[in-house]
Amino acid sequence: MNFLKRIFLLGTATALGLSSAQADHHLSVHYKGKAGPGKGKHVVLVSGDEEYRSEECLPMLGRILADHHGFDCTVLFSVNDKGEIDPNNQKSVTNSKAMASADLIIIALRFRNWPDEDMKHFAEAYHRGVPIIGLRTSTHAFQLRQGSYRDFNSFGKKVLGEGWVSHWGGHKREGCRGVVEESNKSHPILKGATDIFADSDTYEAAPPADATILMRGLVTDSLKPDSKPVTGKQKKNRATGKVQDVNEPAMPVAWTREIKNPKGNTNRLFCTTMGAATDFKSEGLRRMIVNGVLWGLGMEDKIDGKADVTPIGEYNPTFYSFNGFKKGVKPADHK
Repeated sequence: MNFLKRIFLLGTATALGLSSAQADHHLSVHYKGKAGPGKGKHVVLVSGDEEYRSEECLPMLGRILADHHGFDCTVLFSVNDKGEIDPNNQKSVTNSKAMASADLIIIALRFRNWPDEDMKHFAEAYHRGVPIIGLRTSTHAFQLRQGSYRDFNSFGKKVLGEGWVSHWGGHKREGCRGVVEESNKSHPILKGATDIFADSDTYEAAPPADATILMRGLVTDSLKPDSKPVTGKQKKNRATGKVQDVNEPAMPVAWTREIKNPKGNTNRLFCTTMGAATDFKSEGLRRMIVNGVLWGLGMEDKIDGKADVTPIGEYNPTFYSFNGFKKGVKPADHK
């Protein structure tokens, strides 16, 4: 075999390997932490949902955590074979090895079907007790059809505290106004997390008894921030089997859990069914997530309710829809 042919075959094998593993670190984005309480801590933010534009909001959150609070942040994406962000590629997650050094992981995933070599890094992080924040569709993060980690298909229900149930509000018609759960109003995650409005509708959810409910979501009559709670609308609650007014009681939209995983380590978990990119126009929601990071890492003493959550540069998120992602964008474009 001549020299040029060997080089060609080696290059082809390398390219195929990268395409299969989807783990090239150049296809993720890293934001170096500046000064702040998170100095020396690594947060990995994993995007991968087809509808709610997590590929837009997670880089924004990563920059806030890095620039304002000192965390080193790595954002992972789903990409196509051209290296372009493509949330429809359920088998892809770039630079999954970054999770091996994560101190905390934020996921915004929907029905991912990652290969074992990528699932391995997420599973090992979970098993070593890494705190995890799940946004929106992360209640149904995985739909693995092969491999050794199919038990993670129930990760939302068994770990975060809920799986996919239903749209409790009218999808794309009725919004969600966050209302603090009175009995837990002193929880540190809620400090400064006020006036939260999400234009993604309220999900139906029934977290387990060991969950601490922080916020409920009133179904509102439109997607406008000044919309009013709907009245007189009845739906059957799947958890209780009873028909009820949709806002009496309102559905839980944010809660925490602390559970021991199968390896005997305890994970701090924070889940919110809010989390579309457009939801993060809400300053209160951005602050709640930053507070959630600090709480997850056991840094409650650093939460003062005044965390700077101003986006770095303009933040003009795309309204949620399937196949509504911006075509031709590469991870490096978020640098």
